Amino acid sequence: MNSLFSQDISRREALRLASGLGVSFLLPGLDLRAAEQRGTERPRSLITLWMAGGPSQLETWDPHPESKHGGPTRAIATTNPDLQIAHHLPQMAEQMHNLSVIRSLVSKEGDHERGTYFVQTGYRPETTVVHPSLGSILASQRPDDNVEIPMHVSLATGDGFVVPRGGYLGDEYDAFRIYDPGRNIRNMRQSVNDERQERRLTNLEVVSRTFRKGRERQVDDTLHQHVIERALTMMTSEQLKAFEIENEPKAVVDRYGDSRFGRGCLVARRLVQQGVRSIQVVLQGFDTHANNFEGHEIQCAQLDPAFAALVQDLEEHDLLQSTIVLCIGEFGRTPKINPLDGRDHWPQGFSCVVGGGGLRSGVIIGTTDPDRGAQEQNKPSTSHTGPHDPIQVPDLYATILTQMNVAPEEEIITPIGRPIALCEGTPIERLLG
Repeated sequence: MNSLFSQDISRREALRLASGLGVSFLLPGLDLRAAEQRGTERPRSLITLWMAGGPSQLETWDPHPESKHGGPTRAIATTNPDLQIAHHLPQMAEQMHNLSVIRSLVSKEGDHERGTYFVQTGYRPETTVVHPSLGSILASQRPDDNVEIPMHVSLATGDGFVVPRGGYLGDEYDAFRIYDPGRNIRNMRQSVNDERQERRLTNLEVVSRTFRKGRERQVDDTLHQHVIERALTMMTSEQLKAFEIENEPKAVVDRYGDSRFGRGCLVARRLVQQGVRSIQVVLQGFDTHANNFEGHEIQCAQLDPAFAALVQDLEEHDLLQSTIVLCIGEFGRTPKINPLDGRDHWPQGFSCVVGGGGLRSGVIIGTTDPDRGAQEQNKPSTSHTGPHDPIQVPDLYATILTQMNVAPEEEIITPIGRPIALCEGTPIERLLG
């Protein structure tokens, strides 16, 4: 694109003309043929519910009330007759027939930052390369030119290492961050009238063109023009309404819960309807070194209604078969309860929930023994026997990529000329549909 807008017709005027001709720019943002598709025919998306801080498997998806180290958490039956989960999650208990549980994820990273990097990318941190997150890979490998809003979004997030990055794929694949989803999106609506806005853009183009002379490569590396064009496209797109929930029925909003996480899950469903490829919704507060049981009761009071409503909503809109939902954190929590009534970092056998998108449902992978784990907790890592049927995080991500029609073994040449596979894992055949 040589200019921010044509001399003959502005973008806004084009939208007005299209509206007058009866062309719809409303939801969904896929092309008309794809928008009518549902179930397995619709292009797939990924929603990741990121449990920041490391949730305790024993207080969520892998309770052991009979164990010496199980604590006060009770186990309740679910709609999967072979599965019990923590009593803090009664609404999710009604949805577990749609999902599968892995109780034996393993990692060598017990630090928050390194653990987050590993679980978001499938690679351990290195000094010579920054790996892209799973969501960035999907946005890169499965683009859709009909979607005018970002293809990779992080909701209810803040700053820091929780934000998924584009890594060697480029900063343009970093997640677009929304701190308070369902509320006003800052700086996304123009604050002046149309005439003044177009005058500003004309002046900006003159300055940009002048600055570019003699330094084209350096300017291209800054992504300056790319960011401007993408921002202008999004600001004038009706698809931006996917971030708003004012027109959702009150009963639907209430079902998700009035929290940043709850509203984020509702916005995530709306973004899936638009064709957005990857959405992360963050629930902070799982770093329960003290008051673990009270902390998880508080956290699950937000997680339970929002997660259950999301699965139910996707199913009611016939979107569950085209949307993979993953609930995961950077690691789990120790079997041994510390003197502060808390649990510490535990990457040697933690849990996640995954389903939808054509993956098999009702699968339970792995088992853990918290009493044995507690006995071995303070021994060197080489002495840990680990959970039964351990699952590597890269294998989980290879499974998701395969289900999303992305070849995990595909090699990308990094900016320094190094070939790296998108994922080093092997798909878990038990989960593939």
